[in-house]
Amino acid sequence: MSARRELFAIRETAISIEEVLAAVERPEAGGIALFVGTVRSQNDGRAVSLLEYQAYASMAEKEMARIAAEIRGEIADVELAALHRVGSLAVGEVAVICAASTPHRAEAFDATRAFIDRIKARVPIWKREHGPSGPYWVGWEDARCVPGEAHHHAHDQ
Repeated sequence: MSARRELFAIRETAISIEEVLAAVERPEAGGIALFVGTVRSQNDGRAVSLLEYQAYASMAEKEMARIAAEIRGEIADVELAALHRVGSLAVGEVAVICAASTPHRAEAFDATRAFIDRIKARVPIWKREHGPSGPYWVGWEDARCVPGEAHHHAHDQ
């Protein structure tokens, strides 16, 4: 077995597919799966011109490592790595890269999907999209609002 090279990081500069792949490459891995998330030009029918990511970096990195440990307990002989970008990103720029290596491809695909899904659900990273009607936070709900009731302030533009 090769020595584990932990890579779970938040970066303010461009992130590298090669760096993430190098962190999971090993002689016993017959499959490496890679997920690359990029800034798209639309979300929920709205044009997007720019994305801003903010993170609680030290907590985000620890949570990514914790998620990787969970997946290691679920999928045998898996190695994982992830980088997530913060700051202002233009359409087409890489925002997140996740990789998994395993002896066989099926487990590498499963691990990569589980990793990115859990990162999106649990890691303290926030996204603010910019479009023609101005910036808006993605996934934000005003705590003053009761679902289904009318209110008189804007928060979903």
